[in-house]
Amino acid sequence: MSRSNLARLLSPRSLVVMGGREAAEVIRQCERIGFTGDIWPVNPKRPEIAGRKTFASLAALPGVPDAAFIAVPREATIEAVAALAQMGAGGAVCYASGFAEVGPEGAALQAQLVAVSGDLALLGPNCYGLLNYLDGAALWPDQHGGLAVERGVAIVTQSGNIGLNLTMQARSLPIAYLISAGNKAKGDLGEMIETLLDDDRVTAIGLHIEGLDDIERFSKAALRALEKGVPIVAIKTGRSEAGAALTMSHTSSLAGSDALFDALFARFGIGRAKDVSVFLETLKLLHVHGPLSGHTVSSMSCSGGEAGLVADLASDAGLPTPPLPKASEIKLFDALGPKVPLANPLDYHTYIWGNLEASTATFSAMLGSGYAMNLLVLDFPRADRCDASSWDVTLQAFEAAQRATGAKAALVSSLPESMPESVGARMIASHIAPMQGISECMEAIRIAAEIGAVRARPRAEPLQRAAAIGRAVRMLDEPTGKALLAKHGLMVPKSRVVTVSDVGNAADSIGYPVVVKAVSDTIAHKTEAGAVKLNLKDRVSAIEAAKAMAHLSDQMLVEAMQTGVVAEMIVGVARDPLFGPTLTFGSGGILVELLKDAASVLLPTSRAEVERAFDGLKLAHLVAGFRGRAKGDRTAAIDAIMAVAAYASAERDHLLELDANPILILEQGAVAVDAMIRLADGAPQ
Repeated sequence: MSRSNLARLLSPRSLVVMGGREAAEVIRQCERIGFTGDIWPVNPKRPEIAGRKTFASLAALPGVPDAAFIAVPREATIEAVAALAQMGAGGAVCYASGFAEVGPEGAALQAQLVAVSGDLALLGPNCYGLLNYLDGAALWPDQHGGLAVERGVAIVTQSGNIGLNLTMQARSLPIAYLISAGNKAKGDLGEMIETLLDDDRVTAIGLHIEGLDDIERFSKAALRALEKGVPIVAIKTGRSEAGAALTMSHTSSLAGSDALFDALFARFGIGRAKDVSVFLETLKLLHVHGPLSGHTVSSMSCSGGEAGLVADLASDAGLPTPPLPKASEIKLFDALGPKVPLANPLDYHTYIWGNLEASTATFSAMLGSGYAMNLLVLDFPRADRCDASSWDVTLQAFEAAQRATGAKAALVSSLPESMPESVGARMIASHIAPMQGISECMEAIRIAAEIGAVRARPRAEPLQRAAAIGRAVRMLDEPTGKALLAKHGLMVPKSRVVTVSDVGNAADSIGYPVVVKAVSDTIAHKTEAGAVKLNLKDRVSAIEAAKAMAHLSDQMLVEAMQTGVVAEMIVGVARDPLFGPTLTFGSGGILVELLKDAASVLLPTSRAEVERAFDGLKLAHLVAGFRGRAKGDRTAAIDAIMAVAAYASAERDHLLELDANPILILEQGAVAVDAMIRLADGAPQ
């Protein structure tokens, strides 16, 4: 669908509503939030809907609508979409269910819906619609909790109920758009992001993702968001097996591998929130401050208990709370006196409560200390039972300190319900983030700092769509696989492939100790099959080993046994239906499944991305010389990973699976001593 038509759908100046009860509700909701354009109800059986005269058909309309809300049965929905496309409408929300989410019959109807839609933009089917709080357009058949705003965050969700719930938030988060995508019959999140980025009133984008269809378009949209400085935060469901199954039945979307989505988000600077509370708080922080340039935190409260809690939760989130600079200590001593111990987090006690001058001086000293984010923990009393008037002095002082220093600041309540919406709105107007919940605040800071770190790096390459591949599969024997990988730079041991009768001569020429393996293109795991013998120290033992494996193959691989091993690494490639070949590496050997110390990156990749992922592994500590052990060759280990990545990228359209395990990381060098490669039909020989 064209982006111009999607823009017309999202920000219409005229709209048509089709149906009964739902159509009437759309009219009422548009009127409530101030839509000033034309609204044309279409219903051949009713003379009026929600106080407006109806038209008998789309053909009777006085003009061409930018947008339509269609709440009629699924067969009639298809007819309406065809008529709207022919008349040049912008787009339509298809409310009806009973399409791809219910099985093959519904999928056929959904395909028909798309076929008749032309370049019409579509939301749904099986969706609630959209709310545009910037322009007052509510193509939404239900009540909602939002109000008109001048700028704010855009949220896209596949779930109408989650979208409805998000409009009811009482966290002072200004929502510009709320879009329910439903089945995503046409277009994908990438197109939605691109169109939202065209609206300069959008400060951040939040995504609830059940699955993606066009990974290439999505990655390009994410790169454009990085360039424009509009941060993206995502909740990705389907992390658990149960969650993945529910996703499949809910919108017929493929959940995909959760680790690969982690890699996707990390690569393109998309923050991942674990739940709705963190999602909203992160969007709010990003709306006020944008991505952060660092992750250090300062905190102030008039309670030692709160200071200790902040310190713990910051540590849990990986956020350092460095000591105060000496210059700040001097200023704080002047403001607080000798009875207050000076530290970060700071318990400033209650000596200055209600004192505007002293509070302003204290807060200014902290905000001027150079931390990436500066917190003031403050919970408000219940308005229905208590008097909060004295809290205003603290707010005035914090606002004055922020104006004076220009520092990034957040007012944080320890309980989400302990900050009135009026206070939140006031803080946002003062360029202070009103954060509700200390733990949620720390997660939001961590995510904002991670997005900032990606923005500061060179841009990654966009991803490519996964190619369709043949069904016939062949596995390469180990010598062939190693030879192919060696052409891309992977180091392999000195070796020879010989008949069983020539193993002794081969072992003599290579030098002892040696390894002898049966050569086969059907044995994937040699240890379990008894197809490998290690550390053979003389000619006799090499010959005996070969004879013992002769029933498995008449060809033997004789190679040099590696010594001086610091660590074992696995480097593998698996094929994902969405992402195509993907690279995984980590601690290897026979305990690879038990240790589960691995990182995944998407292809094509860069050396810098691989290094960052490698350094996050426990394996990296071992290679660095853990507890006085010998250090391994980190550079050679990265070289080995990049060699496998190069082969995988070159064979992107044919590679099904690759397993180089183990790659032995030595004090000098890294050598692959085993490799298994499976290729689809049509791959080069």
